[in-house]
Amino acid sequence: MRRPTLILALPALLLGASVALAHAFLDHAVPAVGSTVHQSPAEVRLRFTEAIEAALSTARVEDAAGHTVSTGPAKADAGDRQVLVVPVSALPAGSYKVFWRVLSVDTHVTTGNFRFTVAP
Repeated sequence: MRRPTLILALPALLLGASVALAHAFLDHAVPAVGSTVHQSPAEVRLRFTEAIEAALSTARVEDAAGHTVSTGPAKADAGDRQVLVVPVSALPAGSYKVFWRVLSVDTHVTTGNFRFTVAP
């Protein structure tokens, strides 16, 4: 590639990289992705890589049989627009799956899921 072409292409490549990173991806969760906890959590906390529109985002927790164990809709953390909180009932020992769909403040939608286990 000739040097002038490379110089002209570089800004476009950098801009493309910035746009690709402008989505709210799951950064971490409590309980952690794939973890085993020894006490039922009172809630599941999902932290994303950027602020989300909580009113247009959803998350739920299901047991191994596919029954929803969330006790209400997911809500934003009052002090952090990157966190979505899902209330759950007391969870007996077993495997649970968290499903989420969030709209980031830049209007991109991302979805995902993960499992965690409650063990005595």
